[in-house]
Amino acid sequence: MSGKHYKGQEVSCCIKYFIFGFNIIFWLLGVAFLGIGLWAWNEKGVLSNLSSITDLGGFDPVWLFLVVGGVMFILGFAGCIGALRENTFLLKFFSVFLGIIFFLELTAGVLAFVFKDWIKDQLNFFINNNIRAYRDDIDLQNLIDFTQEYWECCGAFGADDWNLNIYFNCTESNPSREKCGVPFSCCTKDPAHFILVLQCRFFVDSEEQRTYIHVKGCVPQFEKWLQDNLTVVAGIFIGIALLQIFGICLAQNLVSDIEAVRASW
Repeated sequence: MSGKHYKGQEVSCCIKYFIFGFNIIFWLLGVAFLGIGLWAWNEKGVLSNLSSITDLGGFDPVWLFLVVGGVMFILGFAGCIGALRENTFLLKFFSVFLGIIFFLELTAGVLAFVFKDWIKDQLNFFINNNIRAYRDDIDLQNLIDFTQEYWECCGAFGADDWNLNIYFNCTESNPSREKCGVPFSCCTKDPAHFILVLQCRFFVDSEEQRTYIHVKGCVPQFEKWLQDNLTVVAGIFIGIALLQIFGICLAQNLVSDIEAVRASW
């Protein structure tokens, strides 16, 4: 019997190693994202004082790296090891987890379409809350500056929103040197008026200086960007959804192959 080989149904090597190869890349990307997030927290001293996580009044962009990296790490690990070791438990976990993410994305898309006004209000609240915490975290500050420069906007609905920040508000009791101002990212980038651009953030009450400040808020600019790039955005989301469905189908197909081979033993 030792010299005989059973020629029966076999697990598809193409599917097995395709899932393995794709997920090992996904897994390594997850490790990289987690590493970047933990390094950023270490640089800010968060790891040595975990209670400081709740100190930031606004959104800490490092959470994006940690959450996305964590999800990618878990999915990549389950898919990679599950395919390599022909572990049906990990492969089923991979399929279910990926299916849950797909369902959440689909639900979020439907809710965003149905409750557009509510989403808009929440976005306004989110931006204003981060305006208040603008100087509290360098990563948040860089994110807000990038957003305002990219979409050529200022505040949630206008430059006046920066009155919410303790450093920029225009109250008489404010001792800040940036009183009645806005961040540099609110300024227009006109090389012909370089000096005015440098000083534009300070005289927002002046009609003349308002010429050199982005007067549109980031919420309407974001809506305009979505409308202008609706086809591209929709294509990206459809592409991601198709990849998720494809991954679920491949994993389920591999599970079926493995179970069929084991049943024939």
